Amino acid sequence: MSIKVSIVGGSGYAGGELLRLLLFHPEVEIGQVTSESAAGRFVHTRHPNLRSITRLKYVPLEMLEPCDLLFVALPHGEAARRMDHFAERAERIVDLSADFRLRDADTYARWYGEEHPAPQWLERFVYGLPEVYRNEIRGARYVSGVGCNATATNLAVWPLFAGEVADPERGVIVEVKAGSSEGGASAGPSSHHPDRSHAVRSFAPTGHRHTAEVLQALGRANATTDVHMSVTSIELVRGVLATAHAFVRPELRDEMDLMGLWKVYRGAYGKEPFVRLVRERQGVYRYPEPKILAGSNYAEVGFDYDADSGRIVAIAAVDNLMKGASGSAVQCMNLMYGWDETTGLSFPGLHPV
Repeated sequence: MSIKVSIVGGSGYAGGELLRLLLFHPEVEIGQVTSESAAGRFVHTRHPNLRSITRLKYVPLEMLEPCDLLFVALPHGEAARRMDHFAERAERIVDLSADFRLRDADTYARWYGEEHPAPQWLERFVYGLPEVYRNEIRGARYVSGVGCNATATNLAVWPLFAGEVADPERGVIVEVKAGSSEGGASAGPSSHHPDRSHAVRSFAPTGHRHTAEVLQALGRANATTDVHMSVTSIELVRGVLATAHAFVRPELRDEMDLMGLWKVYRGAYGKEPFVRLVRERQGVYRYPEPKILAGSNYAEVGFDYDADSGRIVAIAAVDNLMKGASGSAVQCMNLMYGWDETTGLSFPGLHPV
């Protein structure tokens, strides 16, 4: 039997991606899609790619009915203020916002500049990055969204620290290039549509909030290290490309080479259904490229090594609306219900674009 799922905040980019994926998912029936600003209108008025695909209409939040699983795609802070109410409507919840990504209330206050509205809920959520938290996601009731920049960064550097290859004393420096859809429908930090979901509030050369998610994930690998992240906008609608610089541990300098890095990354991702290792000797696409991932839940991870300095360059590309948001959310749903992890997510991306 299929489960009934609903989407809260379905007129934003992430909500639209969720709707697109769920309409073709064989195990789910879509109950409701909410929007305060578009209530009563067809969903295709905000997501024209869904014209003639569905006759669903938006309903206001006050009309939300019980369902099996609830996807919440509201702006920062809104999900936390309503989580008690949402938990009464659904046994399981996947929240795409940043509200429950961090496990510690003090850490949240440091990075978001305010006290958490519902700190009692933080420990109840599992961070929704399957490549690192798969076992916890299986059977979980509450799963948080992932930051798109954090997803790319984590996938790039996680194997280096989990495998104790990178020197934690020297930290990691990450330059992230992000497409315009990462910021929702508008460029300004205070003018987002009321239903915009996971949107990052600003591009930042220092102090980007997603840094906290990377630190949290690396802490899981017992890697206490500094992470320095910069995020800049590029002329691309969908896509995130993270380029991370780390250094090999001193005791490994003499034995590390490219083949050694291949072993590290294959050991981490060789069986991952949505991670593709990309490092070709020739051709146009020798390293990860976000353009060819548009619309897919795949992440591409590549690397290079400078033996003279011991510097590792780790590269990861994702579609920020898919693997960086809605695709990961559906992947988590599949894990929560014990379905094949790839169900409804097999689209490989487009080429050429």
